[in-house]
Amino acid sequence: MRSTTGWQAHGTTLRKEPITRRDLRPDDISVRVDFCGVCHTDLHAVRSHDGGVLVPGHEFTGVVIEAGPDVTAFRVGDPVAVGNIVDSCGACDMCAAGQENFCREFPTLTYNGTDRHDGSTTLGGFSREYVVREKFAYRLPSGLDPAAAAPLMCAGITVWEPLRALGVGPGTRVAVAGLGGLGHLAVKLAAAMGAEVSVVSRSAGRAAEAIELGARDVVVSTDPDSTAAARDRFDVLIDTIPVAHDLGPYLKLVAMDGTLSQVGYLGSMTVETMDLLTGRKKLSSGGSGGVAATADMLEFCAGHGITADIELLPSGRVGEALDRLERGDVRHRFVLDLSDLG
Repeated sequence: MRSTTGWQAHGTTLRKEPITRRDLRPDDISVRVDFCGVCHTDLHAVRSHDGGVLVPGHEFTGVVIEAGPDVTAFRVGDPVAVGNIVDSCGACDMCAAGQENFCREFPTLTYNGTDRHDGSTTLGGFSREYVVREKFAYRLPSGLDPAAAAPLMCAGITVWEPLRALGVGPGTRVAVAGLGGLGHLAVKLAAAMGAEVSVVSRSAGRAAEAIELGARDVVVSTDPDSTAAARDRFDVLIDTIPVAHDLGPYLKLVAMDGTLSQVGYLGSMTVETMDLLTGRKKLSSGGSGGVAATADMLEFCAGHGITADIELLPSGRVGEALDRLERGDVRHRFVLDLSDLG
């Protein structure tokens, strides 16, 4: 086993302490973790932690420091990125289709998952070293700032998948509900794809920010005149709101045969059938992405200069980051600098 340092949960807080990593298997690489994003999933995991080993973090970038004998894609010193999935069965229909994120045996998550070989609990990227299968690491394209690229590996791929699956491109009218970690990247990506992009926000005060990100305008969800003017307007609405909410008002903004893709909240919500019936509207979702799609997303971002808007903090301030994320006090993604772990 290998020893490193990470931020481990004790109750609902994190403490810096030694953690162990497995010895490299033949197709593994060891990554020095330099930057790791802070996701709402991390916040939920820590705040609901009631036992067991938990080290959060599932969107990170770093440098290869060792490679197993069967590794062919990476060498020591290569910059890499790792997302929220680190293994899958590799044999089911979903894996065969390149959708390892939908593996029938459930993908191995970067943290709080179960290693497919030894049954151990995976520990995440709030640490200085991570050991991962070569297949589930990605070459970080040159030109992408490694700190600002880290959130692409969760927030970025989460919105990339539905945008691609729904055929977003020139002439597509896209709305993005919510302008946080997911939403701001959805705006950037959709605009770069050539879509006409709008932001749906509770406040008209987000207009300048939305336009700076690539949107044309803002639909103010609390203003009846604004929402009435946008009725049945959008071919695709990407809903990134991270809490339970009424989908009805957002479905009313979707055009005939259009789709609302809900990617921000993973809990239970209800929908009125009539909100779907009138206009043959569709409700969909998605989560993360397969290996090929993730690699494509990184290349697209490199080609269009897209990274997350971040606030970079030393990892020693991880508690502050979680507290502020809980209050919504971030624009748009916290990223931890792990260099202070040694």
